Amino acid sequence: MIIIVIMVLGMGILSYTKLPMEFLPEADNPQVTVSVIGPGYDASSMDRSVTGPLEKSLSAIKGKTNVFSTSGDGFSQVNLNFDSSTNMKEAKLEVEKAVNSVNLPDNVSPPYVVQFNTSMIPISFVTLTFADGVSDAQKETLEQQVLEDFRAIDGVGEVQMSGKSQPKVSIVPDAAKLAAKGVPLQALYGVLQGRSASASVGESTLDGQIVNLNVSASLQDVESVKKLPVAAGVTLGDVANVTFDDDKESTFRIDGKDALEFVISKGANSNAVNVGKGVDEIIEKYNEENKSVNLKVMISTSEQVVHSVNSMMREVLLGALFATIVILIFMRNVRATLVTIVSIPLSLAMTLYLLDLSGITLNILTLGGVAVAVGRLVDDSIVVIENIFRRLQKEKFSPELVIDATKEVARAITASTLTTIAVFLPMSLLRGGLQSFLLPFALTMTYSLLSSLLVALTVIPLMSSGVLRNSQIKEHQPSKRFVKLLEWNLRFKWLPIIAAFLLLIGSIATYISMPKGAIDSSSAENLTVSLEYKPDTPVAEVMENGSKLEAFLMNREEVEWVTLANGNSADAAKYGSVSSPTLVSYMLKMKEGADAEKVMEAVKSERANYPGAELNTGTGNFMAGGSSTQVFVDITGNDLDSIGKTAEEVIAKIKPVKDVLKVESNQEEKKTVYTLQVNPTEAKAGDIAMQLQGMLNPVPIGAITVDGQSVQVLLEPTLKPKSETDLSSLTVMTDSGPKPVSSVAKWVKTEQSTTFFHKDGKSYVRVSASVEPSQLSAVGAEIKKQLADVKPPEGVKLNIGGASADQSADMMSLFSMMLVSIGIVYLIMVITFKTLRAPLAIMTSILFVPIGAVLGLIVTGVTPDFTAIFGVVMLIGIVVTNAIVLIDRVKHNEIDRNMSIREALLEAAGTRMRPILMTAIATVGAMLPLVFGSSESGSIVSQSLAIVVIGGLVVSTLLTLVIVPCIYELLHFRKSANQRKTIATTVREVAAE
Repeated sequence: MIIIVIMVLGMGILSYTKLPMEFLPEADNPQVTVSVIGPGYDASSMDRSVTGPLEKSLSAIKGKTNVFSTSGDGFSQVNLNFDSSTNMKEAKLEVEKAVNSVNLPDNVSPPYVVQFNTSMIPISFVTLTFADGVSDAQKETLEQQVLEDFRAIDGVGEVQMSGKSQPKVSIVPDAAKLAAKGVPLQALYGVLQGRSASASVGESTLDGQIVNLNVSASLQDVESVKKLPVAAGVTLGDVANVTFDDDKESTFRIDGKDALEFVISKGANSNAVNVGKGVDEIIEKYNEENKSVNLKVMISTSEQVVHSVNSMMREVLLGALFATIVILIFMRNVRATLVTIVSIPLSLAMTLYLLDLSGITLNILTLGGVAVAVGRLVDDSIVVIENIFRRLQKEKFSPELVIDATKEVARAITASTLTTIAVFLPMSLLRGGLQSFLLPFALTMTYSLLSSLLVALTVIPLMSSGVLRNSQIKEHQPSKRFVKLLEWNLRFKWLPIIAAFLLLIGSIATYISMPKGAIDSSSAENLTVSLEYKPDTPVAEVMENGSKLEAFLMNREEVEWVTLANGNSADAAKYGSVSSPTLVSYMLKMKEGADAEKVMEAVKSERANYPGAELNTGTGNFMAGGSSTQVFVDITGNDLDSIGKTAEEVIAKIKPVKDVLKVESNQEEKKTVYTLQVNPTEAKAGDIAMQLQGMLNPVPIGAITVDGQSVQVLLEPTLKPKSETDLSSLTVMTDSGPKPVSSVAKWVKTEQSTTFFHKDGKSYVRVSASVEPSQLSAVGAEIKKQLADVKPPEGVKLNIGGASADQSADMMSLFSMMLVSIGIVYLIMVITFKTLRAPLAIMTSILFVPIGAVLGLIVTGVTPDFTAIFGVVMLIGIVVTNAIVLIDRVKHNEIDRNMSIREALLEAAGTRMRPILMTAIATVGAMLPLVFGSSESGSIVSQSLAIVVIGGLVVSTLLTLVIVPCIYELLHFRKSANQRKTIATTVREVAAE
């Protein structure tokens, strides 16, 4: 046994070093996103020529529940939602096949298809800034080197880069000079043709030696381009303005300095911490060896993983320490305490080994499972050692006594452990994402509890026989006061039972009226700020004001660094990230101990300085995928006017609701659009569209090499109409020669939405209400109530969704899981006790869980969230263990010692009070670090879970010792009454004699 124990500990330590560490367990998001970027295209064109064809091709995809699409200026995005049973890898391949068959217009990017998985949560966000004086060619070489080094790290999945420079040479034709020199504009299109070349023209023998002959020419600077001839005696510089522009694909800055951002994600099944270390090593190497670059980690989830592993381990050790103190206080025997504590390291070692075998990673959920299980790891051992200890107070030590004492409680602890495990079996009933998250947690709990049971039935008796062999143990007497109190309760059993049920009804009513919050995944270490202008605002004006706000944020003493981002990049689009060109986003890192609220208030007070813009701020992190506290109302239909009117009515109903912070609709923004309606008998619309595209947009005409870097040459638009008259006077080529556009077509001015939204192919308006996170359920219910009065016209439908609906669905999943758990627990106890009534008495201990849980939330003032409900589910398994230990002793007294029901209850309650209180207080002690510790963001193991478990366990333990005996006697009232009559008669007869 000693060798086995050492081997188990060794395997546990080895597994701990081997287990991959990550932030969250791997779970597929049941959604596939298709993104397309089309610079220069307005929302209407993107909707018609990109989104429409994509939606058509995706309509036959199997397993999808609904399709949402958004078309805006320069971008299009289609989101396909799938049901939780869909294999998302196959779904993604099917979507890729469908979109690749679509013919998209010129100048738009290929469709980027992405399916998110939690393993894609970035490991590190790194910025790269260059020293002054570094040339563009050097920058390109260095950024490529850094990118390749990051990609070469063992375990890296994807490296996304944004803020990349895209230098270009602009040729702006001068119409007056072209006319004066008699040069047609078309001559400029071929100015670069054949000028740069590199070709082999053959072999020849020179001076008796075979040599190769090549022809080569390359344009290396703007001056050379200016000197190119466009007609006899006329150079390009004579008729056009040629300039070198250092443009960027998208803007990214840190502390006011242009920067590149690298977002590094790990591959599936690789260790997040090792990837994070690899990133840190590369950054260190570059910063030391190359003075022209400065690399900096803005945020690292691998650090958060290490932090969460360390903090959970700290909480596990603190929990173990509290459990040790509790046992020592109750036992007053150091040897017995040491024997009990052995179960913690042994059970943890076995758990880690089993997690390794199951291919489960160490993440905040599995570690949370360990932290929650620590209190339960000693429960079985406490019951075994307490029973051996109690027997040794009256009997002489012998190996048989140890075996017999263990056997006496073996059935009770096996049943209680199995019931706790049974609570986690119905995890398979949960919805897709929820199941992927909770299953690792459930398996961790299951492994640790089974390990602790095995240790309690093998190692603990063995160690007890060695350690307690010669120890002097004082006899422990059951509490006489408690036995008297219980006797009174049994005599007037209806009073305590009615009081308990009134408390239960009151606590459920209190819970229903309490506002429920969402899981708070924000971190006050980071703030997000967004500045958004109307879509028709020129980008130059947006960036000018964006820089002004950036300077204001950088001057705040509470802020460590500020990043600014604007525009779309091909790399970001690959990850489904597309945004409006008139949106500037900021991320702020707060200094340690700085007041984030103060900065948020300061930002809000700046709103007056940015008229026409929407300035918002909030706490957030790099993984916050949109707001988790928004309630959506989708209004679908075929007629846009009736949808719009219904949306206005919905907004009017939602605005006055308390705790609604902001209401907005996706149809509020309008933009002026001029559409050229061509007379098909006069000209070909397709030809005119191509001509105007060439005249009004930059046209690539070739590339030159500058400092070893290939730079695109663009012929800028010749026409820049300033008014409606300018538009009408444009000249186009028709089959019958050049004509003014007004003679073959007319311009029609309309006000159109800047963004087009479709749901399952139909137009829809989404009204979104941002809600105070702690009041999510209350506001969601009030919005539903208000919208019941809205009567939409025929063909228009309202659909309420968002965080409130998701929360309700998750809560319902957990409630149904709770009912199944209760059924399984009852079944296990019927098999254990081979009777229907005793398990019913045990099950009543579950009824008292809500009393303590709600009391705990009221006392601490914590808002119940999804994790609080999960805490109640866990309590079902934890609280019945006490009742099982009690009723098992009652049955033992009745059958083996021929006691009456009341005698059996009084003796069992007196005897089992100590181990029941010990296990309950040890579990509470082990959970205390979770109440006062810093719970990880987005973790299931939160403060509210710990409060619910502690409150529920304390109250149900006290009520189990008092109410469960009353209910047990009530279930056997005839038999018990007859026994009491018989005893009373016997007593009278003895007295008479």
